[in-house]
Amino acid sequence: MEGVRQGGGPPAAGPGSGSGSASGSFPSLFPPGLHGIYGECRRLYPDQPNPLQVTAILKYWLGGPDPLDYVSMYRNLGNPALNVPEHWHYVSFGLSDLYGDNRVHEFTGTDGPSGFGFELTFRLKRETGESAPPTWPAELMQGLARYVFQSENTFCSGDHVSWHSPLDNSESRIQHMLLTEDPQMQPVQTPFGVVTFLQIVGVCTEELHAAQQWNGQGILELLRTVPVAGGPWLITDMRRGETIFEIDPHLQERVDKGIETDGSNLSGVSAKCAWDDLSRPPEDDEDSRSICIGTQPRRLSGKDTEQIRETLRRGLEINSKPVLPPINAQRQNGLNHDRAPSRKDSLESESSAAIIPHELIRTRQLESVHLKFNQESGALIPLCLRGRLLHGRHFTYKSITGDTAITFVSTGVEGAFATEEHPYAAHGPWLQILLTEEFVERMLEDLEDLNSPEEFKLPKEYSWPEKKLKVSILPDAVFDNPLH
Repeated sequence: MEGVRQGGGPPAAGPGSGSGSASGSFPSLFPPGLHGIYGECRRLYPDQPNPLQVTAILKYWLGGPDPLDYVSMYRNLGNPALNVPEHWHYVSFGLSDLYGDNRVHEFTGTDGPSGFGFELTFRLKRETGESAPPTWPAELMQGLARYVFQSENTFCSGDHVSWHSPLDNSESRIQHMLLTEDPQMQPVQTPFGVVTFLQIVGVCTEELHAAQQWNGQGILELLRTVPVAGGPWLITDMRRGETIFEIDPHLQERVDKGIETDGSNLSGVSAKCAWDDLSRPPEDDEDSRSICIGTQPRRLSGKDTEQIRETLRRGLEINSKPVLPPINAQRQNGLNHDRAPSRKDSLESESSAAIIPHELIRTRQLESVHLKFNQESGALIPLCLRGRLLHGRHFTYKSITGDTAITFVSTGVEGAFATEEHPYAAHGPWLQILLTEEFVERMLEDLEDLNSPEEFKLPKEYSWPEKKLKVSILPDAVFDNPLH
């Protein structure tokens, strides 16, 4: 449960105000992590020392459901010279380490990230006559924060979030999000580490799909060129009724060219998916590691889970060759885009010389497999093939309803346990499928109707008998039933 209150920031006589006594007492009254973020807000809004705040009534560290202690809401006058309109600016408090006493985040030192290393911001266009900021963005930010805390996946600039609902629960076309660096807020060094500020940008479904097919950064750059769709500061207008492609049809050409040149940097998604090993009889379950009808799925080992998390988070490019992370990759945080390594995701953490634990040495080659996806996941198969495999990369589906994972790899991917000799291979419920370029081209032709999923009825089945591969597109209800 949340409440709205005035104030909540440091008093006007805080550091830098010229009051020695107040400045001296400030750190003892306000935790240093909180102090650091407030300081950056005060730099931007010196005339708003006590903004309206949405606050978690029962703090997360006391058992409450909302990870963000506060969301501050500021009135930003924009910049007429840059065609930036007046808007509300929201800033979160709680994804970084505010207190430094391990009540929420483990203190890891001053040189690295504070907590998860970032806070969220959001810029919402101010409507004419609006005297106070709407509070729904605060709940949106709490929802994203809950995802981060529960999954331990962090966000980075260029990431996207599929929301599938108007962000403000209206009839708006703005139903998804991209993330980027806040254009005004600068990274803050606190005693508990560094905090950066990632801004939420509301987008239409068509813009989300373009980001998936190409990359988030490319779409963000296009949004910056269209004032009504975001402009240079990427301000969200929930009343925007047209996509950037409807506003300027030439922008679609730029996306198409980018996809052809760059491919997609989406290296994995959480999805409704499953797979069956058709090369073993159903009664041979003692040694089977596939997901079979009527059986309980075997759980992924911790090492496998970490590699899948890595695969979902990014596709590493080393010496121009994409590489699947090692089986015993250390725990990493993140989402599902290729991106340059940061301090938290070093390319050198136990690389190809890794010692594989005994329980993972046993890779099982399969003769024939049956892949199952719901309609939304199936619609991404052409992206996987055209935007990833034809560019020598890999793509992973990780089930949201169990431990199942399916990774498609091209012949240029190193570190995979599927090979050209044995293109279907499994570690427990994690299946890898290696597809040659020739087969990918054929599949793209056969799967062409997946580009218009609204035009076909479920279930839908595709089969390549000579490759011993079958793909089914099934209703969501099949995956909601544990006996699928």
